[in-house]
Amino acid sequence: MSSAQPSRPAPDTRLQGQVIAVTGADQGYGRTISSALAHAGADVVLIGVHTESLAAHASSIEASTARLRGQSGDGPGGTAIPIKADVGVPLDWRSAQNRILEIFGALHGVVHLADKRAHGTFSLLSEGEWMDLFNCNVKSTVAIAQLVRRYLPETWITVIGPHLDEKGLHVSPQRGALRGLVESAHTEELRANLVLPGRAAAGEEALDKPLSDAVLALALPELRHLQGNIVRVPMPPLPSLRSGDVNQLQAGMEYRRG
Repeated sequence: MSSAQPSRPAPDTRLQGQVIAVTGADQGYGRTISSALAHAGADVVLIGVHTESLAAHASSIEASTARLRGQSGDGPGGTAIPIKADVGVPLDWRSAQNRILEIFGALHGVVHLADKRAHGTFSLLSEGEWMDLFNCNVKSTVAIAQLVRRYLPETWITVIGPHLDEKGLHVSPQRGALRGLVESAHTEELRANLVLPGRAAAGEEALDKPLSDAVLALALPELRHLQGNIVRVPMPPLPSLRSGDVNQLQAGMEYRRG
């Protein structure tokens, strides 16, 4: 007598029908957030500057959503499309926005990663490093908000801001600028929220899940009335690294910088 096959849980369709763009989607929190949105049924557009890693992450998302649905990947939601764009350049974002509309005909939401960290302390930051932080975190957010307001005023924006564990006087102006933009967005009839994670991304879904859950909640259609919120998300501590792991991590960081 054959044993009964265990029933497969029903697919998560809470975001089915939504098209959501995620910037910096091939690294850090962008990876876990884009995966979580796709697993909840959204069509996700992966925005970034590294073509190969974007394409690899898109393939990984579609494979995982296909497994969750127990089919070849042509079920509802879960589509992942990579688009190369530097969102610090307004024309790049405008081009990406137009491409999304060509493919899907709509863009319901944008999750923008504005959480680039400084490599040094405030007193040692060069002018170039400070301007890079400003461009990546503040200028890009203002540019996206302006172009969304101009062409897609119904589209919501969730900004992932500087991590709460990052210290230094250079962090306060960035966090303050993003907070001011989000709290005043309603004056331009924009729906925007700011999410501040407790630490940098761990790169593991389980450890970064609290942030993904917060972003997913703000994306739910039934919570579309929420706007102008500053959401602080405590994150679980990272596991202690063995000395060998620390050496490998430092070697990898030096390799990427070189």
